[in-house]
Amino acid sequence: MRAADRVGALLQHRWKALDALAKIGAVSLFLLRLLGQCIPCLARPWLVVQQIYNAGARSLVIITLSGLFVGMVLGLQGYDLLQRFGSESAVGVVAALGLIKELGPVLTALLFAGRAGTALCSEIGLMAATDQLAAMEMMAVDPVRHVVAPRFLGGIIAVPLLAAIFNCIGIYGAQLIGVTMMGIQSGTFWSQMQNAVQLRDVNEGLIKSVAFGAACSLLAVYEGYHAEPTAEGVGLATTRTVVSSAVLVLLLDYILTAAFL
Repeated sequence: MRAADRVGALLQHRWKALDALAKIGAVSLFLLRLLGQCIPCLARPWLVVQQIYNAGARSLVIITLSGLFVGMVLGLQGYDLLQRFGSESAVGVVAALGLIKELGPVLTALLFAGRAGTALCSEIGLMAATDQLAAMEMMAVDPVRHVVAPRFLGGIIAVPLLAAIFNCIGIYGAQLIGVTMMGIQSGTFWSQMQNAVQLRDVNEGLIKSVAFGAACSLLAVYEGYHAEPTAEGVGLATTRTVVSSAVLVLLLDYILTAAFL
């Protein structure tokens, strides 16, 4: 019995691995199909602009609030840590580099997946559940071009813009703590930050935010497009979108950070 149980467990693990590989292959094929429809989608730019508004502008409240509090926490923790070494005037450097290279892109992508990604997935899933996508196919209208591609492009464009806003608000929050509360001179705060932050640091954050935006948008539209046409199926697809996006963002963050270093 023990040998049979081990064989059964081994076969189960193998089936799970095959399912994971099949899922990766399906997402890759869907990405190729989606990329092929992105350029024709640009013939109707107002569709992309509308999705940038839905995914970006409607996420500004949570982005600004989160950026402010993250920056304030960085100011407090950075001041407490640097004070032990007599370098508390470098709070601005720590906050700026931490936000631009790491926290800004990652937290923005996670917030985007939780707010806009779930909205994209549920919207496309409900369209599939109510046979709107099937009706478009019956009328010889490609739903990938007219429904999925604009949302995918809107997410790719919105995430870097949101990350930039997150970084600016976060630096302001760190300045609010460091200069206003801790008494660091404003000139020292900003001059050290300007001398320390280089163009390659900004490029690293930009590339990360674009990659994270593409990953989160791809998973959201994929799960919504392939969701089961039931209320339970749409709910499960939304849950998978958040979990998969969070894991993929952290994995890509490690890969990109290692590549830049």
